Amino acid sequence: MSQKHRLQGKGRVDHSKPLSFIFNGKTYQGLSGDTIASALLANGVDVVGRSFKYSRPRGIMAAGAEEPNCILQVGSCEATMIPNIRGTQGELYDGLTAASTNGWPNVDKDIMGVMGKIGGSMMPPGFYYKTFMYPQSMWPKYEHLIRKAAGLGRVPKDKDPDTYDKLNHHCDVLVVGGGAAGLAAALAAGRRGARVILVDEQNEFGGHLLHSTQPINGQAPVQWVADAVKELQGLPDVTLLPRSTAAGYYDQNFLTVLERRTDHLGERVSGKTRQRLHRIRAKRVVLAPGAHERPLVFGNNDLPGCLVASALSTYVNRYAVAPGNNLVLMTCNDYGYQAALDWLDAGRKVAAVVDSRHTPSGARYQALKARGVKIYTGHGLIEAVGKKRVSGAKVAALSSDGSQVTGAAELLACDIIASSGGWSPVVHLTAHTGSRPVWSDELNGFVPGESVQKQLLAGGIQGTYALSKVLAEGLTAGRAAADATGYGDISAQVQDAEIKTEDPQEDAAQALFLVPHNKPVSRAPKQFVDYQNDVTAAGIELAVREGFESIEHIKRYTAMGFGTDQGKLGNINGMAIAARAMGKTIAETGTTVFRPNYTPVTFGAFAGRDAHHLFDPARFTAMHAWHVKSGAEFEDVGQWKRPWFFPKNGEDMHQAVNRECQAVRNSVGILDASTLGKIDIQGADAREFLARIYTNAWAKLSPGNCRYGLMCKEDGMVFDDGVTACINDNHFVMTTTTGGAAGVLQWLELWHQTEWPELEVYFGSVTDHWSTMTVTGPNSRKVLEKICEDVDLSAEAFPFMGWRDATVAGVKARIFRISFTGELSFEINVQANYGLHTWEAVMEAGAEFNITPYGTETMHVLRAEKGFIIVGQDTDGSVTPFDLGMDWCVGKTKPFPFIGQRSWSRSDTARTDRKQLVGLKCKEPKTVIPEGAQIVLDPNHPVPVPMVGHVSSSYYSANLGHNIAMGVVKGGLSRMGETVYCPLADGRVLEAEITSPIFYDPKGERQHV
Repeated sequence: MSQKHRLQGKGRVDHSKPLSFIFNGKTYQGLSGDTIASALLANGVDVVGRSFKYSRPRGIMAAGAEEPNCILQVGSCEATMIPNIRGTQGELYDGLTAASTNGWPNVDKDIMGVMGKIGGSMMPPGFYYKTFMYPQSMWPKYEHLIRKAAGLGRVPKDKDPDTYDKLNHHCDVLVVGGGAAGLAAALAAGRRGARVILVDEQNEFGGHLLHSTQPINGQAPVQWVADAVKELQGLPDVTLLPRSTAAGYYDQNFLTVLERRTDHLGERVSGKTRQRLHRIRAKRVVLAPGAHERPLVFGNNDLPGCLVASALSTYVNRYAVAPGNNLVLMTCNDYGYQAALDWLDAGRKVAAVVDSRHTPSGARYQALKARGVKIYTGHGLIEAVGKKRVSGAKVAALSSDGSQVTGAAELLACDIIASSGGWSPVVHLTAHTGSRPVWSDELNGFVPGESVQKQLLAGGIQGTYALSKVLAEGLTAGRAAADATGYGDISAQVQDAEIKTEDPQEDAAQALFLVPHNKPVSRAPKQFVDYQNDVTAAGIELAVREGFESIEHIKRYTAMGFGTDQGKLGNINGMAIAARAMGKTIAETGTTVFRPNYTPVTFGAFAGRDAHHLFDPARFTAMHAWHVKSGAEFEDVGQWKRPWFFPKNGEDMHQAVNRECQAVRNSVGILDASTLGKIDIQGADAREFLARIYTNAWAKLSPGNCRYGLMCKEDGMVFDDGVTACINDNHFVMTTTTGGAAGVLQWLELWHQTEWPELEVYFGSVTDHWSTMTVTGPNSRKVLEKICEDVDLSAEAFPFMGWRDATVAGVKARIFRISFTGELSFEINVQANYGLHTWEAVMEAGAEFNITPYGTETMHVLRAEKGFIIVGQDTDGSVTPFDLGMDWCVGKTKPFPFIGQRSWSRSDTARTDRKQLVGLKCKEPKTVIPEGAQIVLDPNHPVPVPMVGHVSSSYYSANLGHNIAMGVVKGGLSRMGETVYCPLADGRVLEAEITSPIFYDPKGERQHV
């Protein structure tokens, strides 16, 4: 397996460790230390993908996070597959399998490419808005085809088998970027004793120094890097995180950093996490992420074989890959010449260097001239020539400002083109914090604006590119960060050794963002600005002609900067082209802003270990083991596992529920109610707070008594309900629905902290502290009297809606005489550790009465027989207490308005045709109306049939011998006795009579006995 472009014995790859990998079904060989991209280039693979809109062949263009074209699907099976991996960042491992994300039937012969050639002129910016509008019914099909053509990877079909985790850090100094500036800053801060974290997205520290040839302290730059890393490793409070990308920068110096821990080792690495999300809070942040080199915009600049100049140096010097033989270099600055020098040193030929400046004289220019390289000054590379690979370059003379072609074009034979349009500081992280980048005419780039964060900048991010100055800024920033975090005294005792390097003499760069062609922009070969989204210079100019003036609007209309690279290469060129088209300066035009994340982050990393039971943990009551042993079927209520029903002898659910319902009504049953939310409320203003939260009055509730209450949101709609007990004048215990407990506690805290902070009141969740069991039925008092001897349980001494301190089965308890079944009921609350003991004691005491455990389904039937609501089932966020027929639960004379009260004065809540809660009795006694069934007045009405309500609860009542249902019907409270209809999906229409929702014991006598 030949690597025809590999430079033997060079670079930082290990030539003694060959690695096999598969790309698009074909086996290749690379070396340890390669990225996927460098290995592909070494093997002469030109086409790695197809463009978004035109399906043009695309090759590797850059060498880092800014790469727009080499976006791959990595993994040999669905379970291990990862979409949208940049080949320039994905490290090669033995057995790696990768594929292009688009191209049919393959990336080399793509049918869509033919359509792009033929119909490209008919696909300007926004063409899909204009083209796919009619007929409207076809849009779903259009959308499917457009999405299929987009080709940016696909989501794996199988579950991810890997594990991920998170780690929280606090540090004094976080340094982002492990290049020259970042290493110097980390050294300066670490030497002073600061707790330092250094992060860098590459597999090794060094940044551009890994391919640089400029000596530092008289030795190779990679040796200085090695020495710096070794010193940092020896410092006690320095943490080094290579392969770690600072993805997001948030308020108060909080950053998220994604560490790729085992991505480079293989598809699956047992016993280790694949990725880790570090959440770091730093006292000071030193940003040293460097800068990205911009490519120049010229005709056909997307052909495979067109690279950014610094990327070419990276592949040659770091990865020992020379992806061609004959180079044409186009530049408008001195740094671009370095790629030609590195190319020559690799034993390759430089056909020509093309410089848009008319009189360059820098050191690199002189060095190339001395080596006999043909240099075209005052010229521009106006067009690349070739089909699936560069085969030539057209060069023509330019005006002094680089805006016009002034001479005939000359064709130069070549197989690779490198271009350098200058540098763009990596301002992404500063933009995350709300800092707006500021244009610098001196630097021809945007630099960070003012920031409220406690941060320092060093190196390329602020437009400093000379290595000596970069190193000096790094040391200065590191010292300042250490001083600011409390290490000033030590700082005075530490002397940083001088870092010596000699910068080559350079001339000023020319601001060149679009190389002109001898044809107008709209007629010239496509000049690409955003490679991933096929945004061209002509497209940007068209957007301006169509009236788009804001750069944010131009971005959205053309899709410039929308790709996974966020416009890292093309945005500056695009903004400059837009500015010229509008007759504005770049500063006046401004820039789009960058949002997290800097590069894509996997969902697995965000989730970490918070998956499955750790994300949604199951909660169990103290009696759960007893329920399991007794054969209970369970349902999930919130996070709780609640007994649903207790089948016996092969019973199905309906048989078990019928038996349980009759047992409760005829003798006694027991329910595990531990899951109900319980909030302990204390403070001198607790009573006043309850009066403001609940709709009813609380001023006169005395200790030893309970009260049912409704809670509404600001819009006056019912939010939750429950019973609250008065322990003493400053102490109450509130119960809530099981699923609503957390939301209610949050609601209480919200109103206390933001609206009524002057009230002295405190809240604590005590749901898990108590085990609760409801003993209910005609014999419930007899059962409890056998195990509770210190409380008089008679109706006279212990009335309905009272509570008492008691001892039950030898355990201190609170007994509440409340009922959700309409039967005589006692709710026993004990410390949770004694829950199972107490439950078993109750079961033993109730054995002679055939006490029957029942679950939530029976509870639902029993409460529906009594017309008791369940919030969230019989309410949907659009019903008031009056709609529920519960105006008796609304305080009319409360001195302070309660939440939701004002909303009831709106005309909408006063309508008489609002949906109101009623009972429904199907005229087929044994038929249960499906819950959710729509209610209509005339089933024969032409479609669409007006719907007047729906069924919210529906059951068969074994105690009544017929179905029962509850629902909301427009004007229902005034429709008693009327017949309504429920059309079903199977074509049946059920008739039902509107009744009172109270089907059983309408006077409530049974719960008062």
